[in-house]
Amino acid sequence: MRVTKKLLPGVVMAFAATAALALSACAPTAATPDASGSGAAGPADITVGVITSETGPLAGYGKQYLDGFKAGLDYATGGTNEVGGTKITVDYRDDAGDPDTAVGAAKELIGSGVNILAGSASSGVAAAVAEQAGQNKVLFISGPAAADALTGINGYTFRSGRQSAQDVATAGTFLGDVKGKKITVLAQNSAFGQGNVAAVTAILGGKGATVESVLVAEDVTEFTPFAQQVLAGTPDLVFVAWAGATSGAMWQAMSQQGVLDAVPVVTGLGDSATFGAYGEASEKISFLNYYFPGAPDNDVNTAMIDAVEKAGGTPDLFTPDGFNAAIMVVQAIKEGKGDVDAMVASLEGFTFDGPKGSLTVRAGDHALLQDMYQVRLVADAGSFIPELVKTVPADDVAPAEAQ
Repeated sequence: MRVTKKLLPGVVMAFAATAALALSACAPTAATPDASGSGAAGPADITVGVITSETGPLAGYGKQYLDGFKAGLDYATGGTNEVGGTKITVDYRDDAGDPDTAVGAAKELIGSGVNILAGSASSGVAAAVAEQAGQNKVLFISGPAAADALTGINGYTFRSGRQSAQDVATAGTFLGDVKGKKITVLAQNSAFGQGNVAAVTAILGGKGATVESVLVAEDVTEFTPFAQQVLAGTPDLVFVAWAGATSGAMWQAMSQQGVLDAVPVVTGLGDSATFGAYGEASEKISFLNYYFPGAPDNDVNTAMIDAVEKAGGTPDLFTPDGFNAAIMVVQAIKEGKGDVDAMVASLEGFTFDGPKGSLTVRAGDHALLQDMYQVRLVADAGSFIPELVKTVPADDVAPAEAQ
């Protein structure tokens, strides 16, 4: 396994410095015959540590992930929580969105013999747990955390969701061939906004587009001048990266100044709680999207939706991340039988059917290749609901391989 560099230096995450732990072997209580007939013995039981946000600012994302993980584990094991004679036990830990809390949980789990970790809605948390995985040589399958820096960070870290580069590449598909086109990024002048400018410049600029930016101070509340600045630049596409309480006012200014009528404006569609956040601009925005329940049409998606709803949950943006993670965990245990290097090898190049259809773990850097979506919001009984415009094939939005 090689350790690779991060994809986009502009969005590199800072890692917590921690000392390596001595890896405790996950000793089984008894050996069981290998159900595949190869003659190798697997452990009688394996504990998987799931570390994600059950409280804190990303608790909603954490719940979506956990709903999906529980449904996926049931699906992948046929309701037995067992594969190849090995019983799978899950130890759930709340990171509260805090990297230090997550590192503490990871250390406890690893110290008790756990060698499979999963979870992480926060990119900062995922980066810290990935560092622990690399130091202690345990398998880590990250969840909704989208930072590109996680791809290829070390030979033990995988991801069960998409990454930011796939979002940005999907935005470019609204133009088709971006070569020679002008793209303006409208964003807040923050690490988040600057990171998006860097990503668009690297990915779409790398394909021949000219990328400019309009960055807005976070304390600004009047957005008319910035909407006018965007319009005056005569871009072929506007990519908006925005978060927080000023979103409504920003979109109102974009609509009132005619930006949405003059040029295609693309932004990411989040979870269902955000569908009503765009006001009068809703039906004029082009949305890139990772997942909503009505986008894919396949038996696995139907099974996930039915299972989550039966358990009292609501399928949403990051539910597939948990479902995919469970499928990957079961694959690793089935093929690796508790040996970390064998589990890693079993996931490299692994292609499987998830809620979004066929997904492939790229062997070289562990990126998860998958379809993405073009979506619009349509009015429905006083609110807005997403409607699929186009499925963008995985190959068209695959991130550059980390080196």
